[in-house]
Amino acid sequence: MITKNMTIGEIRELGSEANKIMDDIFGPGCFSCPHSKTKSLEFGATVHGKDVDNVIECLNRKLNTD
Repeated sequence: MITKNMTIGEIRELGSEANKIMDDIFGPGCFSCPHSKTKSLEFGATVHGKDVDNVIECLNRKLNTD
């Protein structure tokens, strides 16, 4: 299950489908950002003006991790 406290790097480790979804939400290059390994999903969502709860719902639904 994806949570707002997971790092973007942890989500990346979930595989190519997670990477594609993150690119769709945040734009290409999300994982090349220096913050991606250490910052939380909540941080990334806030910086990009995204609602973290919507991002989590989308990731969990598409990855069937909820």
